[in-house]
Amino acid sequence: MELVTLRDLLPRAKKERYAVGAFNFNGYEDAAGILAGAEEARSPVIMMASQGACQYIGVYEAAGLVQGMAKRAKVPVCLHLDHATDYDLIKEAVKAGFSSVMVDASAKPYEDNIRESAAIVRFARDYNCSVEAELGKVGGKEEHIVVEDRSATFTDPAEVPRYVEETGIDALAIAFGSVHGFYKSEPKLDFERLAAILKLTDCPLVLHGGTGIPIADIQRCITMGLAKVNVGTELKAAFANTIRKMCAEVSPDEFDPRKFLKPVKAVCAAIVKEKLTAFGSAGKA
Repeated sequence: MELVTLRDLLPRAKKERYAVGAFNFNGYEDAAGILAGAEEARSPVIMMASQGACQYIGVYEAAGLVQGMAKRAKVPVCLHLDHATDYDLIKEAVKAGFSSVMVDASAKPYEDNIRESAAIVRFARDYNCSVEAELGKVGGKEEHIVVEDRSATFTDPAEVPRYVEETGIDALAIAFGSVHGFYKSEPKLDFERLAAILKLTDCPLVLHGGTGIPIADIQRCITMGLAKVNVGTELKAAFANTIRKMCAEVSPDEFDPRKFLKPVKAVCAAIVKEKLTAFGSAGKA
């Protein structure tokens, strides 16, 4: 089947109180594992390539990889560019066939964030590509984006309605206590802030930094109306740890790369299936 957009997936998720999982991939093995896990869960899935992953794999190569997988997939697949600050790369991804992109102008002043995000929305519309943007600044490290704790700012609910209306975005990433990467202390989500934002907009909301947040807290957010949950670091760590394990276990005389890489697919598939089931999207394909 053809790739789908966030517009195809998130409004239903919000209405029926489940979330669609979005998972970062960095190559064929974890990408295949993500799709396999989604098919096992019979869940729609969002496969995400970060700006760094696109620079590593290639924008058109990443698009071609997932487009090929989606043609034979048994579940809806959205190919999403995650946390992009390079506008030329965003436009290239849209032209290459990504069905969704995230423009991250959250480090800019409010007015600049609106103007620059709206410009990407106008460009993407001509390609039937959905757009996610961020208001507030999620802390932690997301490859090229580093936001120190002192610089992280929670989303101001009062700024949300105008932002959503004037940008025309399809999904809004909000900052309410999550961080990118592994947590250094127990994450504390601001559920009251989430509730306030949900009352002010119908735009589907996104939780970034899903790795390390207690599942019960994520499920509480989903029950309240959150529609998309991003998971990246957990898969990246699983990929690396599986390779380390295989290097220790496989005979030194073995030179077939597939012997080392094949287990990555199964490990990633298991994680994705577990997350999608916890997010409530299993069986929603």
